[in-house]
Amino acid sequence: MDRHDPDFAPPAILALASAGGRIGLMGGSFNPAHEAHVHVSLLALRRLKLDAVWWLVAPQNPLKPVAGMAPLAQRTAHARGLIRHPRIHASAPEAMLGTRYTADTLDALRSRFPKARFAWIMGGDSLAGFHRWRNWRHIAESLPLAVVARPGFTTRALGSVAARRLEAFRVMDAQALFAGPLPAWIFLQERLDPTSATVLRARGLWPLPTA
Repeated sequence: MDRHDPDFAPPAILALASAGGRIGLMGGSFNPAHEAHVHVSLLALRRLKLDAVWWLVAPQNPLKPVAGMAPLAQRTAHARGLIRHPRIHASAPEAMLGTRYTADTLDALRSRFPKARFAWIMGGDSLAGFHRWRNWRHIAESLPLAVVARPGFTTRALGSVAARRLEAFRVMDAQALFAGPLPAWIFLQERLDPTSATVLRARGLWPLPTA
């Protein structure tokens, strides 16, 4: 694997990770990437005082069906085309790392970039099902978690299995995520962006037609 391949990590991410930058990681299918992903990334950049947000476009989410999943190259290219901020970047490192599960991907990234200060960013909808992820406790014990509210998933997220089991480790000050011991997580709630990949697909707006 060539760590300088932009499909593994954009040059800006490599430089920041190697120098000990504070990087928010957002994983997912991005099928497709949309404005809500951008909204969450901008919120995380501001509230967590991140140096960058790195979208990790997954080859295949183990909890989602293969049917209807656009090719990885198309999803990655679309994500990159949507981004208009110099500190938000997208690539597909799992394809090169050979990992399938988030816990394994994060372990691999932390091993390759020991100086980087990573934080995992996810929506409230993901927190609602977080307890179904493989080794979810290990994820929570490995890096800070920032959960961003999503429409319809504030109460459901905070009442979820994972949220209840991690309640003692919830912090209210975003900077405490990086200052104290792990586990540590925060719930960020501001203006909600209702854009949904499911709705975009249902409306026939994705996948994009090929030439």
